[in-house]
Order: sequence, then structure tokens, then C-alpha cells
Amino acid sequence: MKVTAVETFLVEPRWLFLKVSTDEGVTGWGEPVVEGRAETVRAAVHELAELVIGQDPLRVEDLWQVLRRGGFYRGGPVLSSALSGYDHAFWDIAGKARGLPVHELLGGPVRDRVRAYSWVGGDRPSDVFDAVARQVSEGFSAVKMNATAEMRPIASPADAEAVLVRARQAREALGPGGDLALDFHGRVSPAMARRLVRMLEEVQPMFVEEPVLPELPAEVLASVVSASTVPIATGERLYSRWEFKPVLDAGVAVVQPDPAHAGGISELRRIGSLAEIYGASIAPHCPLGPISLAASLQVAFTTPNFLIQEQSAGMHYHGTDPTYLVDMAPVRVVDGWIARPTGPGLGVEVDEEAVRRAAEVGHAWRSPIWRHDDGGFAEW
Repeated sequence: MKVTAVETFLVEPRWLFLKVSTDEGVTGWGEPVVEGRAETVRAAVHELAELVIGQDPLRVEDLWQVLRRGGFYRGGPVLSSALSGYDHAFWDIAGKARGLPVHELLGGPVRDRVRAYSWVGGDRPSDVFDAVARQVSEGFSAVKMNATAEMRPIASPADAEAVLVRARQAREALGPGGDLALDFHGRVSPAMARRLVRMLEEVQPMFVEEPVLPELPAEVLASVVSASTVPIATGERLYSRWEFKPVLDAGVAVVQPDPAHAGGISELRRIGSLAEIYGASIAPHCPLGPISLAASLQVAFTTPNFLIQEQSAGMHYHGTDPTYLVDMAPVRVVDGWIARPTGPGLGVEVDEEAVRRAAEVGHAWRSPIWRHDDGGFAEW
């Protein structure tokens, strides 16, 4: 089997899809995208195509090594995301060629269903209790929300207390049997992160995500980990197992590699195994489209230390919930769970006509630019 063509599709709300065709008529789909930099990743995908055209897509690991290491400069969000999309597509082809879901090629399932969480509110959510209660009524037992909007390096007691008040409201709606995750989104300084995680102990979060910026030294993250008993999670802006080792050394409880950014299925598996050595769990970051989710689920069903799955249905960043699949059942959340997909490859069938129509419109989604009240730049 040989790869004959590579196509990309820029589709709303902020996604990029990849189709890899072969001379035997088997096609694979992937999702290589960096949110807000879709066009840049698209260029990287087509640059890398010269290493892919004419090659055997069933040599998934060899192609992964070539795409990762075939250039002197490697890694980072753009190249790693381009690699991720190819990895999705090659595994999709490998499963379809053998008539098996990818997780069967990775050793078979270790669970029968996957627990998922839902997002509530936006960056400045109001009516937190009602928003969480709605998700509970729809069957979710776990939710995640942003802990704060922009926050000054040393925030006022009132701003810090507002984080706790909203977390209390969410906890009340969830009850003691539910799980609450709070995303700091790198918006909080190390000093405030240490203060806030102590304050949040009373609501017993499942985890606090990205409490500090990922580019800060691992010792800074370790100081947040040691500041309280709250489990700390991070990893959506880390792109390889090499980058995850320092944060695991820092003591995080949960790693969050993104299947669209961190080297695809192949690397997520390795990151999960690395985390297992530290007694840490893996909860893949996945706020993107259905192909990325389908890839993430293949990892979830074959990884012993998997914790919970993010999914983007109803996410406030989207505005709409396009499907782009012939049947959403393989990735649909029912009562807070996703059933094990049994279809070949990634287990989903892409609605190619819908994708091509959407690509005629495209998108130009960008991350918002925030400012503090003094006019200075604020982390989004």
C-alpha cells in the first residue's frame, strides 16, 4: 500500500482536518491543528507531505520517526500538531486495512466504557450552580470550568474569594459524588496559584489544571504541587514525552497531552506509559473536533492509567456544534459515558461532503487578546 494524496480542510468552528489517500482505496483521517494557528499547521502538513507520498502508511512507527526527526529542527506546537494529524490518519488506515479498531491493534481494551466530563460556562461564567445542575441532569458526574478570568499577579482578597465562591456553587450542584475540575489556564501567577489551591481544598477538586504557565521552570510547578493536597494537572501545551518528564518529576497527579498536538495516538500512548511509572493518570486534553476525540478514545480504551476524557460538545469556544460525521454515535456521550467504539480504524466515518462544503467557507479563529485594568497584557 502506498500513500497517493494528502488533503487538508479548514472547517468551522476552529478545526483542520486531514485526509490521506492510498492506492488501494483505503483512506485515513486526522486532525492536525493548533487553535488560532490552523493555517500555519496546514502549511506544515503540506511541507511534510513530501516525506509521506509514496510511502507505506502501515509502517506507522517508522513514519512517525521520520516525520518527527526528519528535520534538523523538530518539535514545538506546529510541527508536533502536523505530525499528530498524520499519525491519526495512519492508524485509521491501519485499522481499516485489518478490519479492526485501533485499540485492538494496541493490545485490546482495558475497559468497556470511558467516563467523560463536560464544560460549563465561559471565561466569566455566571449562574454556576444552574449551569452545573443542567449538566448533572444530562447525566454528567464530572464538569470542568475556568477558575478565573484575567487575574493580577497578586490578586485582591475579593478576587481570590470569587474563585472559591464559584467553586463552592459548582460543588453544591454536583454533590459529594461528582467531580469538579478547575482550569487556571496559565492565567495565575505562581504566588496566587499557591494561595488559590490551598483555598480550594475544601471543595476537593478532581484536579486543578495548568496552574502556572508551562514555560516556567519545573521547580515552580513543584512549588504549587507541594502547596496543597489538590491534585495538579498539566500538559495541553506540552508536545512530547521529553517535555512531560520534568512535570512528572515535579509531582503532578494528572498529565493532559492533546491528541492533536502531542504526536497523535503513538505519542499519547508513550506519555501514558511514562505517567504510569510515576503513579500519575492521563486525562487527554481534547477541546477540538470529532476526529481528535475519536483518536483520543482509542488511547483511552487501551491505557490502564486513564482517568477521564475531555470532549467539546457544547463548548463555549465553538458557538456551534458541527458534527462532520455520518453517525455521531461512536463519540456520543450518554449519561456521562462513551461506549467502546467497534468500527475499524478510528471508529468513525467522516461525512466528506459536509467537510468539503464547510471548507469552502473555512474559518479564521484566533485566541482573544485580554488586558488588565491598567491596560497591560493579560494571559488568556
